[in-house]
Amino acid sequence: MDGRVLSRIPDDSPPPTFGAEAVHRSLAYFNRARLAPGQGFDPISPVTQSMLRLEEEMLCVQRSSVASMLASVPAEPGAFLAWFEELKAAGPGQHDPLFPWLAEHATRSQLHWFLEQEVAGEAGFEDLLAMTQVKLPCRAKLEMARNFWDEMGRGREDGMHGPMLERLARAVGLDPQIDTTVPESLALGNTMVALAFNRRYAFHSIGALGAIELTAPTRAGYVAQALSRLGISRRNRHYFELHAVIDQAHSRTWNAEVIGTLVEEDVSRIRAIAEGALLRLWCGSRCFERYRLEFGVGA
Repeated sequence: MDGRVLSRIPDDSPPPTFGAEAVHRSLAYFNRARLAPGQGFDPISPVTQSMLRLEEEMLCVQRSSVASMLASVPAEPGAFLAWFEELKAAGPGQHDPLFPWLAEHATRSQLHWFLEQEVAGEAGFEDLLAMTQVKLPCRAKLEMARNFWDEMGRGREDGMHGPMLERLARAVGLDPQIDTTVPESLALGNTMVALAFNRRYAFHSIGALGAIELTAPTRAGYVAQALSRLGISRRNRHYFELHAVIDQAHSRTWNAEVIGTLVEEDVSRIRAIAEGALLRLWCGSRCFERYRLEFGVGA
């Protein structure tokens, strides 16, 4: 692990209190290091053990925040899918006034700040998907492979979704840094990595990724409107315009072929998938609240 990263990670002393900015900044640096090819981390080092404990404590706190929402989750597959799809209308953070405000009123500097937060907290859907699909049943895995192929531009570099976002960031001069990103955005990225990286949370990750596909199109559409209003070229805003459309189809097939088949095979997976979806939406809602505070936009 890079010494520059190690210097930002707590040693083996007791981890700081959850909620402090230092926790999510430290986890963000740790995740950057442990996911880096050829770098990774020493699994038995005191620093790593401290960070893994900190990550688990973070997840415990996050899970406690959505525990009350799990009471209404149905135990039957068909009813559960209906509950899951209803999250688009009634889940945490849905219809947040931030996004119409961005589309209609945000200045260029305000939109740049918003995008910096979003880019810094972006964990990379295709990488999360690749980690999550390991050893899953065939039918779910095949749909995840089709989704991954779309994320990878169907084999064309200029169609890859991750580089599209990077192109936008370069075009508008963004410089996302962990140290200047609000902790709510870092918490979102840290949570998604924790769910995808740790196999015991694989079904949580499936719920979280499904929640992204379910709820992203409307928000992406508003951001695309803001970019267009402020004169950003269509090529550079294509990432958001694309996700305003393609994720609608991704959501339908994800719900049917991934979530549907997994819970029909084993209903005990329902709670983990539901909890993962709620975690993703709850973390997103915290980001939207923080962004609105920055802009002085009311709820």
